[in-house]
Amino acid sequence: MANIQSIQPMQWLNRLWGLFAVVLLLGVAGVAHAGYAAIVIDPATGEVLSAVNADEQNYPASLTKMMTLYLTFQALQSGKLKVDQDLPVSSWAASREPTKLGLRAGQTISVNDCILGMVTKSANDAASVVAESLGGNEGHFAEMMTAQAALLGMTSTHFANANGLPDPNNVSTARDMVKLAMALYRDFPQYTHYFATKEFVFRGQLIRGHNNLMDRYPGMDGLKTGFTDASGFNLASTAVHDGRRLFAVVLGGRSASARDNLMARLLDDGFDNQPTPEELVARASMPSTTHRVLSALSPIETAEADETAPAHRRASRGCTPHRGRSCPRMAKTHHHPKSTTRLAHRHKSKKVVLASTSKDDGQ
Repeated sequence: MANIQSIQPMQWLNRLWGLFAVVLLLGVAGVAHAGYAAIVIDPATGEVLSAVNADEQNYPASLTKMMTLYLTFQALQSGKLKVDQDLPVSSWAASREPTKLGLRAGQTISVNDCILGMVTKSANDAASVVAESLGGNEGHFAEMMTAQAALLGMTSTHFANANGLPDPNNVSTARDMVKLAMALYRDFPQYTHYFATKEFVFRGQLIRGHNNLMDRYPGMDGLKTGFTDASGFNLASTAVHDGRRLFAVVLGGRSASARDNLMARLLDDGFDNQPTPEELVARASMPSTTHRVLSALSPIETAEADETAPAHRRASRGCTPHRGRSCPRMAKTHHHPKSTTRLAHRHKSKKVVLASTSKDDGQ
């Protein structure tokens, strides 16, 4: 045993930090595993076509906004809100971390633009505007979100905010998120066209979306992306082939490209009525659970809660032109022919094979 007097102050500091980190890991592990997960469901039959870690709690990041949108659509349906209604922007909403629409305190923004901002740019300020308008403050709105989650059978979900910005108490599972995705399409079919929006014009500026897979996977017409350092790259998707609709969720992707490739494979396999091998899901995931748990605790985490990644991952986003075509200005679902990225219909191209490399295309 080392002589206590021989241990230098820096050694004591390192040992204390090590003990502190272990305590933090043990404490947070009970809140969220911060691992990878995937699920594919046929809503017509309720059959689970693939499921990997589907019931483990993870950080949903901006998939959280699907519940904010659910409550927004609920308010529109009941008449509590109107699509063209202007909502006030508070200093709290204006101060939300990027990404955002750049709203300023004292301004107003329409409900329609809030919805479009959340769907495309994953605007955190727009989510907070809606939260304050419906809940009085974002804390109360988060309680409303959690209560609605319980009503939808999302038994492992707790929401701490309206946008998915980092909070260890903002947790869910792949199974709960796919329940929410299906509920949006079941309960509000009149508003599901919003999820197919790839870009829109806001106050003279073209706002591009983050869901690049919609440009490359035929039949995909929604739903939502998400990213924080702790969560990894998340995606909830729905697609239709031959009149059959499937819903899928991926949590904890190591990059947007790996996540998108995995989602395409999951859907391809789902339409073929076969499960996706678990090792393919694992290969697309972030490598270090410990790093992600510590990221959730860090006060300097990358906190975009969407597709805006750290600098080494950044690149142009939005829709990807195909064969010289320009991107659409407004929401449309485009069924492209065989894609150069190999993310096409299973009968039109080979299935995606996930490479073992960690190369990232920046999306």
